[in-house]
Amino acid sequence: MQEDVYKTITEATEEVLFKDKNSKFFGYAFPVSSEDEIKELLEEIKKKHYNARHWCYAWQLGTESIQYRANDDGEPNNSAGMPIYGQIQSFEVTNLLIIVVRYFGGVKLGVPGLINAYRTAAQMAMEVANIEERTIDFQYKISFEYKDMNNVMRVIKEKNLTVISQTLEMSCEILIAVRKTEAEACEQAFVPFYEVTLKRIL
Repeated sequence: MQEDVYKTITEATEEVLFKDKNSKFFGYAFPVSSEDEIKELLEEIKKKHYNARHWCYAWQLGTESIQYRANDDGEPNNSAGMPIYGQIQSFEVTNLLIIVVRYFGGVKLGVPGLINAYRTAAQMAMEVANIEERTIDFQYKISFEYKDMNNVMRVIKEKNLTVISQTLEMSCEILIAVRKTEAEACEQAFVPFYEVTLKRIL
């Protein structure tokens, strides 16, 4: 895989269902960008399935530095969260939350059965997901005086930089996104214009 691309899903998936010995496992995958968003989605699913026995999940955030969490929610240790997280790893995706909701059917599945059920429900959720490859982008704030506008705009055009927002008054600010592998060349392009400052913000 190229060093400046990552994979994620474009939208929340349809609910999937895996059954084993009367237990039902509902699987969901969501694109996420923060832990706050993850908490909100968990609350939503718990409200929707308020009669369920377990709401197990795993998530991963980040492209350069990875954060992740796997939660068994009362199931035996590592029988739910880690099998779900294993699917995030095997599909090589990030910025993603997978929740598997379990309704107990009266028959114990044992740890191997639970691992298989949670892994399968997570895999089914990922199989219906729309996975997209995206570039890892850095964001920069360019600050300059109005008189340097032409130079700045020329570099933006030559380097084909993405403008996110701009404030063009006597003193100007432009927010740009640059693909990771092109970031250094972009920084170098602004070096000759010593009155133009480029600051990486993301």
